[in-house]
Amino acid sequence: MTSCMFRPARASAISIIVMLMVATLAGCSFKEEPKIWELSGPIFGTSYHINVVLNDDPQRLENLGQGIEEVLRSVDASMSTWRDDSELSLFNSAEDQSQWHEVSPELLEVLTAADGISRFSEGAFDITVGPVVNLWGFGPEARPEVVPSADELARRLELIGYQNIELQETPPAVRTTSHQYLDLSAIAKGYGVDAVARYLDRAGIGAFLVEIGGEIRVKGRKPNGEAWRLAIEEPVSNDRQVNRVVVLDNHGLATSGDYRNYFEADGQRFSHTIDPLTGKPISHNLASVTVIAENCMLADGIATAFNVMGYEKARALAIRDNIPAYFIVRTGEGFESHYTPAFSSYLVE
Repeated sequence: MTSCMFRPARASAISIIVMLMVATLAGCSFKEEPKIWELSGPIFGTSYHINVVLNDDPQRLENLGQGIEEVLRSVDASMSTWRDDSELSLFNSAEDQSQWHEVSPELLEVLTAADGISRFSEGAFDITVGPVVNLWGFGPEARPEVVPSADELARRLELIGYQNIELQETPPAVRTTSHQYLDLSAIAKGYGVDAVARYLDRAGIGAFLVEIGGEIRVKGRKPNGEAWRLAIEEPVSNDRQVNRVVVLDNHGLATSGDYRNYFEADGQRFSHTIDPLTGKPISHNLASVTVIAENCMLADGIATAFNVMGYEKARALAIRDNIPAYFIVRTGEGFESHYTPAFSSYLVE
């Protein structure tokens, strides 16, 4: 269950991978002017912060808060691997996955998007990687933080492969050619952001900012006409510093990095981001990548794929397909920032 709060948004950065920068409204008028209100609460093992622009209307805010919680609970009940009773977990536990299993249109939408990103990235993004993620101790199996043996890793790698998933549009259904464990953690949070954005659209909210655990979707502008400003965080695990600021109008934004979730063994650091092609944590010099897309689900999945690929390959692919991407790369002296031409128009100089 979630617990939603609403209040006027403060002009302060929220401590997340991508920190929100919301400016304080200035001036006053005898006519009631719209304000920025923040609704927040826990979800998906993290928290959501949602800014909506509307007049002071406590009942409408209360209704919005309840509606947002219902949307997020629905996504969690469908796509969580941490819940045994979720729609996804029930499919994962099915003895026979070779027959068509009917799924909700929402789950099919995410599975379809994941398949597209897998093909686009040539397997750098793969929702069947769950068995390997669990082996390394980053999934719901909660295994000890130990380095798996080569034999264990080889056995788990035999279990994965996005090509084994088959999707059907009418009626919405999924089946696999061999038993799979599907893990949507690299894309479902972005979908949750989009689901809330759709709800706010239907509720007639013309300007908003939705953030869940650092993944963001915005629409419209603040009451003073300014675009929403977001800060890309410096990729250091023990501090919160702004690297660059971007402005968004009607887009999704997601950041993927390896600097917060990891474990250490025998003096070596192991990232939570697993390369599906090798079954091992990534070990390149790309510290974080931020992607802007038409929606947050795509930004979330593509950012994960780019993070797996590493800077050189990801940058080439982003430039080829005109994707706005911002890379922070480790060097011997600290960090260097690079961005694609498509990203430049979003930067605040």
